[in-house]
Amino acid sequence: MLTLYFHPTPNGSKVALLLEELQLPFDIKVVDIFRGEQHQPEFLEINPNGKVPALVDDGITVFDSQAILLHLAEKHAAFMPTDAAERAAALSWLQLVATGLSPFSGQAVHFLHYAPEPIPYACNRYFKEVERHYRVLDQRLAKAPYLAGSTYSIADIALWGWACSAGYIFGEHGLTDYPHVQRLVAEISARPAAVRVIALKQRMTLSTEMNVEARRALFPQNQ
Repeated sequence: MLTLYFHPTPNGSKVALLLEELQLPFDIKVVDIFRGEQHQPEFLEINPNGKVPALVDDGITVFDSQAILLHLAEKHAAFMPTDAAERAAALSWLQLVATGLSPFSGQAVHFLHYAPEPIPYACNRYFKEVERHYRVLDQRLAKAPYLAGSTYSIADIALWGWACSAGYIFGEHGLTDYPHVQRLVAEISARPAAVRVIALKQRMTLSTEMNVEARRALFPQNQ
């Protein structure tokens, strides 16, 4: 049995998408990060780092979204190319999302929306790095339908999780400057698995208000 500890963040969404693509039944335990539930002792037993998502797979615990994607892809021999060159490409682009697009997007969102006061240097630094990463990804997708090449993989699933939220950084402009990324996001979003994930997120009524209590819950180390 699979249990997904979930909040509708980009990282949670990409794991939910892979579970849906694999057509695996799973239970969801919602972790309300705006209420600080990720810091509760019972969740820290699942993920000592206090982050969502986390997965319990038949008694085996996996945390960090990239680790979960790799765990599921390897266990079920799916959404990872078997061709050596495409497998290497999938792993490379998966890590680019993990170590580049993901943290820079997170910091851009933080300083653009969550910081209690504007810090122009930080806003510019992270915004420009997000732009740079999307340019790199767009250049890749101009040459191939998917990040691995010809095969839809967990690298694309990881990108989808973050790219769906690009408007939170770029505003109404969204991904229009990155038409090849935009094309891939639209293609994935139309897949039945993604439609189910989007519907799941829309059914949730968790708080998103960034007030003093939410900041304390999300960033207790800043207090």
